[in-house]
Amino acid sequence: MTAFDPASIPVALTIAGSDSGGGAGIQADLRTFSFHKVHGTSALTCITAQNTVGVHRVDALPPEAVTAQIEAIATDIGIQAAKTGMLLNESIISAVAQQMAASDIENLVVDPVMVSRAGAQLIDDEAIATLVNDLLPQALVLTPNRYEAQILSKTDIHTLDEMKAAAQSIHQRGATIVLVKGGAMEGNLRGVDVYFDGDRLDVLFTETVETSNTHGTGCTLSAAIAANLALGLEPFDAVQQSKLYVTETLRYSLNLGKGQGPVGHFYPLLG
Repeated sequence: MTAFDPASIPVALTIAGSDSGGGAGIQADLRTFSFHKVHGTSALTCITAQNTVGVHRVDALPPEAVTAQIEAIATDIGIQAAKTGMLLNESIISAVAQQMAASDIENLVVDPVMVSRAGAQLIDDEAIATLVNDLLPQALVLTPNRYEAQILSKTDIHTLDEMKAAAQSIHQRGATIVLVKGGAMEGNLRGVDVYFDGDRLDVLFTETVETSNTHGTGCTLSAAIAANLALGLEPFDAVQQSKLYVTETLRYSLNLGKGQGPVGHFYPLLG
């Protein structure tokens, strides 16, 4: 057996909010990192009081606190990949964008978290503009859902061709790779994603798992992509492997609480 070398463990950073219900946010990200045998670090942007039914309160951290967390990790532990989730407001987004540039992180996955999968806008227009102008161009992989892709491409999305066109349009705004997620699409397109890197345009299919307990799927996917990039996978392979992981977490999703339960990040322990 090969000896375990602690120094060989890659490090990933999640910059996101805390979900007190444990289904999404940094809680989901850190469990996803651990599943992939990647050491997870975190920079909290906000604290939420939420459960399976909904979000009851959100408290933002000062931008300086977010910056300090990232600096502490980058200057000591090092970061092989990072992902952003809920950044909440313009000042935090600006601080994160500046820190990502200063830390020179190549493997950055940006989950825009601008609009929920149900279509509700989560951050204001000024925050969206800052994300698009300052953070999006630094992304190696951008993972917008249908409604976020509509905002970023300034087009309506109802068909597969429109998903493809949106991915190409968003790519022109600076992201190296765009993954337009189909979780909010209807019919046969639900769960179908479109990948575009400037040359390669692929439609990605995975098995559809019927469950109402899907809380945290977007966070989990972007965290898995970051983990796989930290492990050295090429971006397309990282995306494919991450989609397979999310499919299994949905298969073993947890029927907790009175509302939408979380996916099962630790599914091998549930068999």
